[in-house]
Amino acid sequence: MLKLLSYPLTALFFLLFGLVLVIFHPIQWFCLKVFGYNAHKKSVSILNWFIMRCTNVLGTGYRFINEQNIPTDRPLIIVTNHQSMYDIPPIIWYMRKYHPKFVSKIELGKGIPSVSYNLRHGGSALIDRKDPKQSISELQKLAKYINENNRSAVIFPEGTRSRNGVPKPFRTTGLKVMLKNAPEALIIPISINNSWKLLRYGKFPMGLGSQVTFEVHPPIENEGKADELIAQIESTIVGGVNTN
Repeated sequence: MLKLLSYPLTALFFLLFGLVLVIFHPIQWFCLKVFGYNAHKKSVSILNWFIMRCTNVLGTGYRFINEQNIPTDRPLIIVTNHQSMYDIPPIIWYMRKYHPKFVSKIELGKGIPSVSYNLRHGGSALIDRKDPKQSISELQKLAKYINENNRSAVIFPEGTRSRNGVPKPFRTTGLKVMLKNAPEALIIPISINNSWKLLRYGKFPMGLGSQVTFEVHPPIENEGKADELIAQIESTIVGGVNTN
């Protein structure tokens, strides 16, 4: 019965979601071209607030737990598990004062209103998974960018999203590049739960009533050997993921 109800609600969600993306595309362009970076950044934050509100029609709720005193005057590397594309709007909104930039696959850099524009012009890294040289170069640029501007980079080390909430083993190459090229960055581990349930049936229909939680763990300094540091980060994140 719940799945049957999800069909019309999913159709309504996609209608609202599409309208938000189309409306905010020219808003982003205008903010960036006329007023510059800060206005564009604010428009992107508001865009993602509206995307979260669109998911409310599916009964989705969000809880973002952040009890950490995270500084705004130094670069951050935000490391988190990955369960769905709906992980991204809450991170952009709730971490907005840290100016989050994402490591994303290059295919998302075109064809999606608002989303592609922000990825291309907002400071994120678009990597080609088939071209390791290009990927490393983009990660190096992103690391240097956050280091110079005291902003944050968001990286999903699993590489692809978990379809059942169970974390995949971390792929360490990208994170190692970030740690090496942004040595002053503070590492912020985040555990995400229940985002995957939005896609429990696939892309259509969507799951109803998902209660998505984000838990920000204590920051970790970039000290010591990279392998040991990444193991600590992974253990912290996985320890906060509910696999039931």
